[in-house]
Amino acid sequence: MSPSKTSSVTAADPSRSRRFPARHLRTFSDDRELTQNIVQETIANPGSVKINVEGAFIVDDEPESPKSVDRDGIHYERKDIRLPHHTGVVSHVAVDIGGSLCKLVYFSREHATCDNGGRLNFLNFETERIDLCIEFIKHLKENHEARSPADKLCVMATGGGAFKYYEMLKDALGVDVIREDEMECLIIGLDFFITEIPNEVFTYSETTSMEFAEARPDVYPYMLVNIGSGVSMVKVCGPRQFQRVGGTSLGGGTFWGIMSLLTGARTFDDMLAMADKGDNTGVDMLVGDIYGTDYGKIGLKSSTIASTFGKVFKMKRAAEQSAEDGEGLSHSDNDSVDDPSSFHHEDMSRSLLFAISNNIGQIAYLQSEKHKIKHIYFGGSFIRGHRQTMNTLSYAIRFWSNGEKQAYFLRHEGYLGSVGAFLKRQPENWGRRSSFEEAAAVRFANYRDELRRSSSREGEPIS
Repeated sequence: MSPSKTSSVTAADPSRSRRFPARHLRTFSDDRELTQNIVQETIANPGSVKINVEGAFIVDDEPESPKSVDRDGIHYERKDIRLPHHTGVVSHVAVDIGGSLCKLVYFSREHATCDNGGRLNFLNFETERIDLCIEFIKHLKENHEARSPADKLCVMATGGGAFKYYEMLKDALGVDVIREDEMECLIIGLDFFITEIPNEVFTYSETTSMEFAEARPDVYPYMLVNIGSGVSMVKVCGPRQFQRVGGTSLGGGTFWGIMSLLTGARTFDDMLAMADKGDNTGVDMLVGDIYGTDYGKIGLKSSTIASTFGKVFKMKRAAEQSAEDGEGLSHSDNDSVDDPSSFHHEDMSRSLLFAISNNIGQIAYLQSEKHKIKHIYFGGSFIRGHRQTMNTLSYAIRFWSNGEKQAYFLRHEGYLGSVGAFLKRQPENWGRRSSFEEAAAVRFANYRDELRRSSSREGEPIS
C-alpha cells in the first residue's frame, strides 16, 4: 500500500482525456471555455475529507476501559479502526439517526499526540434517548475546542433523524449541522469498508463460521441489503451509481416491537441473547411435524420451518379439545395456552428472528436474481454480528441460488451511513468565492502539468 494512500469519496474524472487531448491543445492562454469548465466542475465537486488508510487495522485485543463501558441507552462497539498514519486535522463527527438507533462515528488522536495517528470510534444510542447522543457530542465539542480553540466542530448528519431532529441538534450543540442523503452515505461507507479496511468483510456459515473475504478487483456490481428498522435493497453499479430496487417493512423494528409485546424485554441485545438460548421448535411447526420425516422430493428437511408459530395454534386447539372431553385443564396449563407470553421467551425470540431473517434472505435473493447480481452485502444494526442471524441470511442466499451467489457481512455493519457521512465532510469555508478560485487554480495547474508531461513525451512544445 502506498505511503500516501488516502481514501475520499471523490471519484476519478473519466472525462479528463476528452477535455485535454494532448496532441491538439497547445496553449491555455486563449481557452476561456476550459477555465470556466474547471471552475464549474470545482463548484460541483468540491472534494471531501481524505483519510490516510495506510496500515489501517481493526482493534481486536484492546482491554476495556472505564470510559467504554456500556450504560443504559449507550453501546460502545469496542472495534475501533486504527489509522496510524493519519495526521491531518479532523474537525467533525458524523451521526446516522435511524428509527431505532443513532450511530455515531468520530476521530480521536492516539495518546494525545500526532505522531501515532488516531482512530475511528464507533458507538450507538437508542434514538428515543437522543439526548444522550447530544450530550456525548457536547463532550466531544468541549474536548475539540480545548485543543483547537479557533477550529469549530461540525456535525455531519444522515438518516431520517437528521431532518426530524435537525433543529434540536443545532440549538443544543451550537454548531453547524450538515445533512447528507441517507442512501448515498450508505454506499460511500460500504465502498470505504470494502476497499480500504482489511479484515472488515467476511462470509459466514455454521460449518466454517467467519472467513474474511479478500478484496476483489471487480467490486461492482453488488447489492446492499441494509437492515435497520425496515429494510432497503440497493443495486450499486459504481461509485455513487446506485438505485433502490426494493425492500420490506419487516426488519429490525419488527423484531424489536413484537418481542417487546411478547416478552417485555427492554433492549435489542437482551432479545438476541434470548434467541441464543431458545429452541424455535417449541413454537414453530416443522416439515417433520407434518410428514414425520423429510420431504426429500422437493428438498425439504424435516427440520425446515413449515409455519412460524404454527404450533401455538395447534397446542391451543388440543387443549380446548381436552377440556371438552372432560379431562380439564390445570390453571398453569390454561395460562400456557391462552397467554402467548407464558411460552418460553427464548423460544419465541428464536422463532421470530428466524422468520424475519428468512424473509429478508429470500427477498434479497429474488432482487439479486432479477438484477443479475452475484455479490450481496448485508448491513444494518439488526445483524449486530449475531451468528444465528448471519447463518440464516447466508443459508437463504446459498439455498435459493444453489450456491451461485454469496452473502457478505461486515464487522461495522451498522455504521455504513455514519461513515459515509463522515467521509463526505467538505473543506472548511467551502462555498466562498475564494475557496472556488483556489480549488480551481489547483486543478488548472494539475491539468496543465499533465498536459506538459504528455506533450514532452511526444516531442511537442507547450506554451
